[in-house]
Amino acid sequence: MKFDVTILVDDLNNAVPLASAVEDFGFDGLWVAETAHNPFLPLSHAALCTDRITLGTAIAVAFPRSPMIMAQTAWDLAALAPGRFVLGLGTQIKPHVTKRFSAKWSKPIKQLREYIEALRAIWRSFQTGDDLNYDGDYYRLSNLAPVYRPEPLPEARIPIYIAGVNTGLARLAGETCDGFHVHSFHTPRYLRDVLMPAFQAGRASSDFSEALSLSCAVFVVTGTDAEAFDESKRMTKSQIAFYASTPSYSRVLELHGWAELVPRLNSLLRRNRWHEMHTLISDEMLDEFALVAPPEELPYMLRERYAGLLDRAGYYLPFELDDRKKRVVWQHAAEAITS
Repeated sequence: MKFDVTILVDDLNNAVPLASAVEDFGFDGLWVAETAHNPFLPLSHAALCTDRITLGTAIAVAFPRSPMIMAQTAWDLAALAPGRFVLGLGTQIKPHVTKRFSAKWSKPIKQLREYIEALRAIWRSFQTGDDLNYDGDYYRLSNLAPVYRPEPLPEARIPIYIAGVNTGLARLAGETCDGFHVHSFHTPRYLRDVLMPAFQAGRASSDFSEALSLSCAVFVVTGTDAEAFDESKRMTKSQIAFYASTPSYSRVLELHGWAELVPRLNSLLRRNRWHEMHTLISDEMLDEFALVAPPEELPYMLRERYAGLLDRAGYYLPFELDDRKKRVVWQHAAEAITS
């Protein structure tokens, strides 16, 4: 199992020292999420200061960007980091797509399938010089003059991962993708009993000979003292509560008999009572969703819990080194890699 790190880059000037540290620690990969900032710009900096680690998005929101814009961005990053860039895509949920990005929302699984097909059609045209001709229900691409076509790449295949919670996207990943970002809001039982059969069904109907690679940033509760541990516990419960309030994610809770929490959490969310939501997450639930352990035990617990389930894993924690207590968490993870 490879150990990856997710970074949050609030200041683009910090991208180089963060990426360099990830590689120096001996970790295997670096992912950038799309939150308050563009996820691609830090990767361009990371590509120039590293030469070994995998670099990718976890995730970039697909639908607000045209396939051509996404294809060009991914191609340029693949050129900067040959053989190391992974394009991780997500659909997001309808309110974000329509109200935050002012983009259209239709049938997300069907649209994402076309999106992936369109990307690969564009990349084929970039690589071979052949005419671009993709005709779908959502995307139609037929104009790519030579002046708009970048140079071919020595390694032209750009891996595509998608992310999701439910079985529709899991099956789509099996059918069309190189990998899948398992949402942090999951339990090992849900991954094993619900998602795995969907991945396998999708793969069985595809032309892929390689196994689907599964990656996840796993919720963790940890700390070097009681105060830090309690704060980590509260923050993780709050994050679980936020995701649990999303009705479309309710199947995870239903599997464990916790479905009644969804309307209660959603009600608190709609009334902006954020600070109360974590109180509805029991310690029993926390143990299902998160790894709860001191820093020195955490990486071994991760390895034990997800052996045979994940190919790449890491913590749902920002990679921060300025704080000595937080740095200890990453130092123990790095030591575990070589043990």
